[in-house]
This record gives sequence, C-alpha cells and structure tokens, in this order.
Amino acid sequence: MNSAAPRAVIFDLDGTLAESRLDFDAIRTEIGLAPGLPILEQLADAGPAERARAEVIMRRHERKAIADATLTDGCADLLGHLAARKIPIGILTRNIREVVETFARTFAFRFAAIYTREDGPHKPAPDGVLALCAQLSARPQETLTVGDYKFDVEAGRRAGCRTVLLRAEPLTAAEHAEWGSPDLVVSSLRELLPLFR
Repeated sequence: MNSAAPRAVIFDLDGTLAESRLDFDAIRTEIGLAPGLPILEQLADAGPAERARAEVIMRRHERKAIADATLTDGCADLLGHLAARKIPIGILTRNIREVVETFARTFAFRFAAIYTREDGPHKPAPDGVLALCAQLSARPQETLTVGDYKFDVEAGRRAGCRTVLLRAEPLTAAEHAEWGSPDLVVSSLRELLPLFR
C-alpha cells in the first residue's frame, strides 16, 4: 500500500462505523424480493409505485437500525484521531442521508461530506467516491476508502482510491476472485491509526 498518509478518508456507514444490525433478509422478505441478492439492484427496474413502497419499508428498517446502533471497534479512536489531524472525512452509503445525520448527531461526529443513494448512482459505481473526493478537496489517489463489503472495495478501486476492507476473517479464494483484492484488510478500525501518524 502507498506509504503516503491519505489526505482524506471515505467511510461506509453500516458495518463500518455503525454496528446497526440492519436486517437485509427481513427487508427483502417484507418487500418480496429474492433472498441473498442486493436490494437496490433488485429494485432497479421496479415501477414508481413498487419503488415507493420499497423505500417506505427500507427507511423504516434503516431508521430503527440506526436508533439502536453502537460504534464499531476503534471507530471513536480513529475518527477522533482524524479530526485532531484535520483530515476530512466523507460518508458513502447506500443508506439515506437522514440516517447518516442521525448517526452523526447521536455520537457527536462531524462529516465534511455525505453521499447517499438519494444523491446519485450508488456503490459499486464510483460516482459517489469521485463526488466526495471533489468535496473533500483530495484526489482519488490521495484518498482512502474504508468499508465492510465488496461494493465498498469495488467503488473505491474504480475511482482510483486505496481501499480498506474491514472484516474479521480473511477473504476466501472465491471472494478474492469476485471482489478483487483490497489494498488492506483490517479487523478493527484501530489498525488504521498508524497510517496517520
């Protein structure tokens, strides 16, 4: 991984900063979607009424999950460290802006920029990463993207950023083949502190 300290960091929200216990299986079941497949992709060709109904269901689940959320291991340490060093932080999520704002308010975090599914093409498209880089005044190659799922890695890589996967166990051979390799895999956000000494 590039040894230069990143000038900006873009984080995913659910599963990366927030332990929100968002139950995707329950959401899929309530909407009537196929199990195991990404929700937004399944809704891509939905008509306006079907999409509106699905949004109501998703938002209800998302609001409840963030209301009960806790911080992931090392989250407060890392975000505090970045704030002290004046390294701008962006949030890139397939969730909604209201949920990010609730999270920030609940835990007294400040984010320089936020990009949600309401703002344009969602992950794994690179659009959100590129938009956030512009808002954070950092080039993609100077920016670190951090997330807990393949869409985070793919979006960051497509945008030209260094990528970090937050995950307790290593990727399997099949996942490596499907996801590609992140630049770094960590089991706690605390492991990223040395990048910003």
